[in-house]
Amino acid sequence: MKLLDVQHPFFRPLWRRVAVVAICLGWAVFEIVTASPFFAILFGAVGAYCAYQFFIIFDPKDPE
Repeated sequence: MKLLDVQHPFFRPLWRRVAVVAICLGWAVFEIVTASPFFAILFGAVGAYCAYQFFIIFDPKDPE
């Protein structure tokens, strides 16, 4: 079991993948504005990881 299973069927619809990435990166921007660099880097990294997983290497087929 992974901490964040990006191949889970929950993430098959495009709007959910876009929402997760937008929320993570939006929260990173919010943390930058409020002068919290640690959490900005944390959420920015999670958003970048999700963007890579969801839009570059995402396979919409069922995992085996």
